[in-house]
Amino acid sequence: MQPNVRLFNSCLLASALLVTACSPATPPPAQGTLKGEAVSEVNGVMRYPASDFVEQQAGQRGGTLRVSAATDAGSFDIHALSNGNMQWMGRILFDCLVYQAEDGTLTPWLAKSWEISADGLTYTFHLRDDVTFSDGERFDAEAVRVNLEHMRDPKTKSPLAAAYIAPYRQGRVVDAYTFEATLRAPYAPFLDVLSQAWLGMISPRQIIEAPATIASQPIGTGPFVLTGWVRDQRASFTRRPGYDWAPPAINHPGEAYLDGIELSYVPEAMIRYTSLEAGDNDMALDAPAQNATAIRANPQLTLRNRIRKGNPARSITFNVERVPFDDVRVRQAVAKAIDRDGLAWISGFGEYLAKGDFLAVNTPGYDPVARDALAFDPAEAARLLDAAGWTGRDAQGYRTRNGQRLGATLLTYDNPAFPANVSVAAQADLRKVGFDLRIELLPISKVMELRYLSHFDALGGGYWHTNTADGLYILYHSQSIPSARMIGQNVGHFRDARLDQLLGDARRSTDPAQRRALYRQSQKRLGETVPAVPSVESQMLLAYRNAVGGVLFDGSHNVPLFTSVWLDPRAQQKEQP
Repeated sequence: MQPNVRLFNSCLLASALLVTACSPATPPPAQGTLKGEAVSEVNGVMRYPASDFVEQQAGQRGGTLRVSAATDAGSFDIHALSNGNMQWMGRILFDCLVYQAEDGTLTPWLAKSWEISADGLTYTFHLRDDVTFSDGERFDAEAVRVNLEHMRDPKTKSPLAAAYIAPYRQGRVVDAYTFEATLRAPYAPFLDVLSQAWLGMISPRQIIEAPATIASQPIGTGPFVLTGWVRDQRASFTRRPGYDWAPPAINHPGEAYLDGIELSYVPEAMIRYTSLEAGDNDMALDAPAQNATAIRANPQLTLRNRIRKGNPARSITFNVERVPFDDVRVRQAVAKAIDRDGLAWISGFGEYLAKGDFLAVNTPGYDPVARDALAFDPAEAARLLDAAGWTGRDAQGYRTRNGQRLGATLLTYDNPAFPANVSVAAQADLRKVGFDLRIELLPISKVMELRYLSHFDALGGGYWHTNTADGLYILYHSQSIPSARMIGQNVGHFRDARLDQLLGDARRSTDPAQRRALYRQSQKRLGETVPAVPSVESQMLLAYRNAVGGVLFDGSHNVPLFTSVWLDPRAQQKEQP
């Protein structure tokens, strides 16, 4: 495959040159904040305005919202997916037991209240008694039990929901609307993860009688129901009559305002932009970063820049069981040799924030202690490679040791969230310090196969969502290494006893101050051991026309909540040509 790889590299380099020709010769300095967002900082954690998450006034009922998104998740089975679309899609169709506010506070939703035992092992949920699924099934304690079992059932093949409830041992129906969950060990993030869209409630009848239909005909308790879906083309949603159980924290009473939502899947970024500009669509969920300036300049459009909680985007994940990445000095050198400000500009055109540490800045538990640990420093990268013994040079200028060239193959696939020119930019940066980064592009199915078999040197791209700092455990604890019994996310087989201890203690701690201290130490340790190279914050650009009102954002995912969205007919009339 090597000749094809070389050809691919040449094409990518040509693409990179075209991007450079369209961009300023020198990218602007890295931003310290987000364009167009009135964010603030509290103890190092970024905060959006509280008004972004709470309905400020009642909206108008009626109308169908036309929305575009870049890709189709291929399924609506939230328990079986880790696809990022489920962050907003899940809120359209499903509800969760609890709701996490933007600051990390946990509030009621389908569960009115709960108690936690002193030992942290038993959670008792008191449920609403007025909630039904769209097939008429009532939501009750048995429905919760069936859902938790479905999440962890090996047949579901859940890469996310199952991992998040791994400490869950068993459930007990105390009475019709009281459910008791017992854990194997104290697990501080249990309520937090239950508030995420992937852990929403599906009809127990559907789970038991027709689980295969969840993917295309999902039945939830949410504010809308799915009324049509053509894969990779469009999906239609209709308002759920009688819905009256939105989370109290968002201050939205009753049914959704919209009659319906027409969603179209548009992979071409320029078409998403032009359709929005022309008024063919009302909202673009994946607004193209390259058109951000034009969107902001258009008085009929609004652009929002939202950072997703959890782990930031990665440019490289190392397989630490293979040479040369089994040496921490090489990993440190690679991280310091890559110009993240340049990567942020290439991928986000000035909209994305460069990232050098391992937790998103708006995640509860984030600490800036390691913010500069992997700062761009080619001279220090060269010193580290010298110290690791890679002091020779071959005819092409690459470093060598004992006659072996310093290099590795970066495995990647066609991924809009990780543009090909980002890999090329990293390749060019590493070439300057004598590291030969080869790029291999394969179909996503093949990449996933090699990923879980650990048959790779390094992986390009990557993002893992969570609404707590426990996402570090999911990606970097040795218990998260993939195995026959678990679809683990520590695909680089990273092992560090000190980090394991810190992350494990944080999971088990019932003291918030102690957890913060443990996560601070964990983030510092990751900056020292470097299992991956962070690149940018994982961000979603949302654009919509003036006719769209009531845009709120979900506290866990920082994506729009369609329950509160409404259309202003007066604004629509003004926009008519």
